[in-house]
Amino acid sequence: MAGFGADDPTVINSRERLGEKLFFDPILSKDKSISCASCHKPEFAFADTAKVSLGVGGTKGTRNSPSVTNLSGRPNLFWDGRAASLEDQALQPIINPVEMNLPIADAIDRLQKDKEYAALFQKIFNAPPTQKNLLLAIASFERTLETANSPYDRYINGDDKAISENAKRGRMLFIGKANCNNCHSGEDFTADRFKGIGLFNDEELKDQGRFDVTGNPEHKGHFKIPGLRNVGLTAPYMHNGMFKTLKEVIQYYNNPDAVIKNGKNRDLSLNKPLGLSETEINDIEAFLLSLTDDRFQKTKP
Repeated sequence: MAGFGADDPTVINSRERLGEKLFFDPILSKDKSISCASCHKPEFAFADTAKVSLGVGGTKGTRNSPSVTNLSGRPNLFWDGRAASLEDQALQPIINPVEMNLPIADAIDRLQKDKEYAALFQKIFNAPPTQKNLLLAIASFERTLETANSPYDRYINGDDKAISENAKRGRMLFIGKANCNNCHSGEDFTADRFKGIGLFNDEELKDQGRFDVTGNPEHKGHFKIPGLRNVGLTAPYMHNGMFKTLKEVIQYYNNPDAVIKNGKNRDLSLNKPLGLSETEINDIEAFLLSLTDDRFQKTKP
């Protein structure tokens, strides 16, 4: 298990540990004020607690910073799916003007001039720092952030007492009446697709999501379906952080029109209210909370 910020040069002997050091080091931001971990906080399953994160100089981002756990093997990354690999994903925050705002050539120059990093890259890659091995190191660390040791995992592996009766009922609602698993399926509870759930109306909700990547009008307001592991720690929710709690999210899905009446390109599956009672909403919330991995339970604030 990664040490989450360990920087002792004597134990940095792999791509993963070098990537971990880089992930927590503000050297990759323009004014050396923020790091990857500033917006992907370990204690919150490597997500942020703000609606949108602040970049260098306090510049506001445009979307919520999601968790970077359980991303190994995902075919599309970012809310709009513009990156196809963790290496590509690792590059974007560094060079983004509203995030770390550092041209990649400047980042590499810094690392090459830093004696410690120059030595570490030489030891691990047998080469000086380059764009390729920098991004490979960060992506290698991110691939260690896979989680599969939650109460839910113990439950499906035969421990009937691992989750509460509420969570058990919530699981059945999740795959039944609420139809959550239509989109949140598989081991990481994501279908790796893009959906419009009504959070775009071209008025106060203007983010066009996937359309900005594909240019396909049918994709306006579509966003990547996130995985749900550790979702109990990653509030606020949605691409714009508009929901503060899991309960608010479930209540939205229960009756989207009660929250946003004029959502465009909304998936047809959301055309009718689910008819969930308050008790059923609480049960689904209990199930979602059972997806929190033990490694984060221990550091939960």
